[in-house]
Amino acid sequence: MTALDDLQAELSAATNRLLATAATLSDRDIAAPSLLPGWTLGHVLVHVARNGDSLLNLLTWAKTGVYTPQYPTAEARDAEIAEGAGRSAKEQHADLADGAARFDDYALRMPPEAWAATVSGLRPPEHPAWYVLARRIREVEIHHSDLGVGYTWADWPEGFVRRELHDALVTWPHERSRVGAVRALGRVWTGLGEGPLVDGPDRTLLAWVCGRLGAGEGEAGGLVVRDAGSGDHPSEEGPRLAGEPPAAPPWLTISAPRGLPATPPEEYPCLTPVT
Repeated sequence: MTALDDLQAELSAATNRLLATAATLSDRDIAAPSLLPGWTLGHVLVHVARNGDSLLNLLTWAKTGVYTPQYPTAEARDAEIAEGAGRSAKEQHADLADGAARFDDYALRMPPEAWAATVSGLRPPEHPAWYVLARRIREVEIHHSDLGVGYTWADWPEGFVRRELHDALVTWPHERSRVGAVRALGRVWTGLGEGPLVDGPDRTLLAWVCGRLGAGEGEAGGLVVRDAGSGDHPSEEGPRLAGEPPAAPPWLTISAPRGLPATPPEEYPCLTPVT
């Protein structure tokens, strides 16, 4: 088994969960507001469907060697979402299911060497094609919780939490950070910017990082904000600061970590806990 095998299995499970949720929705549900400001559930579902098609474009690029952009433009992406948001619940589910089948079929027929090909999305940097699977899982899991119909960040699988939190921390936009350090994944990530140390369960930290914590959920979920102290060893027993943690920088300012291996590793991410 390699990270590629694990990601394919993880994507299949995540997609099946989303499809099961979508199958329960009525036309009234589809028109209701989601947890994303300005978007209905229909907007969220059509975005997930079109994202799958866009990432299939990147697999096509990797397989054929012919440049195939993820989206023609950001404006074209937004227009597709607006156009499809008002469809019926039945149409939304069918679109999701058909798109998932297209993506899975294409991925299963990818030559092994194609997974090492370099591609890129709307955001930099370039990355090996195998990481497209991680990007697709991210879209499915995060936006499943954005529907606000039962599946929440508390339901995200442990492996997904571990990978996404790792990738968020290694791509942290230091210049916009109000946080100095984060204790996560068995270590303290220092030098993130000017500010306190944020500590807590990995799952709650990921929800905080990607802006999915509701009012009061940070404290309820075990997030603690401490004096970062000085140097590379933030105070573990420093005073707790009042209120919710400062906002994390905008999530996903890039599409993938830099320096990913071309060949899918046996495990991703490969973490060595630091105490």
